[in-house]
Amino acid sequence: MLVITQNEVKELLTMQDCIGIMEEVLADLATGQAVQSLRSVVPVRGGNLMGLMPAYLKREEKVGAKIITVFPDNHAKRLPSHQGFVSLFNAGTGGLEAIVDGRQITAIRTAAVSAVATKLLAREDAATLAVIGTGEQARSHIEAMLLVRPIRRITIWGPNPAHAAQLKLETEQRYGGGASIIVEAMPTAEQAVAEADIICTVTASTTPVVHGEWIRAGAHVNAVGACRAKDRELDSELVRRAELHVDRRESAVNEAGDYLIPLAEGVITETHIRGELGELLTGSRQGRSSEQAITLFKALGLASEDLAAAGFILKEAIRLHKGTQIDF
Repeated sequence: MLVITQNEVKELLTMQDCIGIMEEVLADLATGQAVQSLRSVVPVRGGNLMGLMPAYLKREEKVGAKIITVFPDNHAKRLPSHQGFVSLFNAGTGGLEAIVDGRQITAIRTAAVSAVATKLLAREDAATLAVIGTGEQARSHIEAMLLVRPIRRITIWGPNPAHAAQLKLETEQRYGGGASIIVEAMPTAEQAVAEADIICTVTASTTPVVHGEWIRAGAHVNAVGACRAKDRELDSELVRRAELHVDRRESAVNEAGDYLIPLAEGVITETHIRGELGELLTGSRQGRSSEQAITLFKALGLASEDLAAAGFILKEAIRLHKGTQIDF
């Protein structure tokens, strides 16, 4: 069995590679080549949780699970909100093949899935990106969005202005800033999203931080942060206005507050979910209906995504002689 650390995951899994891996596994999920169960969640005091996320990848002959803790208030403690690991077993023999750092997989594959959604749903000429949130996912989403659309302006907002200013500085240093990409830290979320073609909400908020009346026609939204049925980042008006797509219907109807709360309010109906990303990838569903439509991707994160990423990392670790071999 190989143990693969966070730093090794960073080295072995690029964002570009991960986007392609996510396209493949989401299509497999739509066609039945990937199988997964709804995550099991154990509540922890203080509004925290631990989740177990199992899946089986038939083509890769891998079965396993991610075990992860979600502690939203960790941002204030300068600790990661998501921590855990992915276990990877051989589906032919049942043998444990790898334990892979789950925090870094989550950081990369979450943004990679948003990039897949953006490729499928955002306008081709989308050039202004708004990032709502300033943590790890904000950084990975900026990287991912730059790979799939011709971004020329990035606006950033977070509840802590100092954190937003730091993210602005880091983004300018990494991607050039100046004449190539303009990066701005905005005083309000409304100002950040007002002219955005793509909006990524990546916060720990449990109440709406982005409102429908702020969003202009033709925009695409990736809603990533809220992962419990009682939590949401978007108000009901935004969800009502948008063409909603999800990573998995089963997850959305059980866990997505951004969908369930407007549904309970009677603002939308059960038919509001237009499709899964895998259905768009396989051509069984259509994406954006017009250039003026607002599109919305609600992400919850899937076990099959984690296993697909871990499987790729394992292959690369074996090829490059990375990881630590441990025998039980």
